[in-house]
Amino acid sequence: MPEKLTENELWVLSFYRTSEINGALFFGRLARAMKPGPIQRDMTKHFSDESLHAWHWTACINKLGTDPLKLDQTYQDKYLEASGIPANLMEVLALTQTFEKRVIGQYARHSRIMGLQPQVLEVFGKIIDDEKWHIEWVGKALKGMEPEYGKDYIDATLKRYAQVDQEVYGAVLKEHQDRVDALLHRQGSQEESAACQWPT
Repeated sequence: MPEKLTENELWVLSFYRTSEINGALFFGRLARAMKPGPIQRDMTKHFSDESLHAWHWTACINKLGTDPLKLDQTYQDKYLEASGIPANLMEVLALTQTFEKRVIGQYARHSRIMGLQPQVLEVFGKIIDDEKWHIEWVGKALKGMEPEYGKDYIDATLKRYAQVDQEVYGAVLKEHQDRVDALLHRQGSQEESAACQWPT
């Protein structure tokens, strides 16, 4: 029999699942509204990945003997509350790039916790590879927008969203940070926790 999830573990995995669902819905709406072309193609793959990630977390939680929690708070909601609605596709992609870097950092950090269930580690392995591609394609798309928007303006937009990222993770999503910190301290040593700090 697989080891049951603790209340804290269930909350964190359910949080990931809810955020992946919201990501799939957000990127799906964007892909539907875009004109055909390379960005629409990659955006379609992106929302497909997010949907599959939500399913991976759902199946993982079920395999560990329970159902996901219904959570209202997500990464995406808090980012948009802090930054406002992006004004154009370039800003959508800049926000996406910042957000995806934070997510992959969080998943990598969580995956290094000692004693994780094999089912959880398996999901991290599947998702992290997709997240690397998300960062790659968005980065290339932003590079391709430099003739239209200018490199300096795109860099400034990325910097602005990086500041939003710090605000969201430094305050708004403190519960999420605290819960992952608790898992690190429960299952790993103080040294391991220090080695897995949040990326900036």
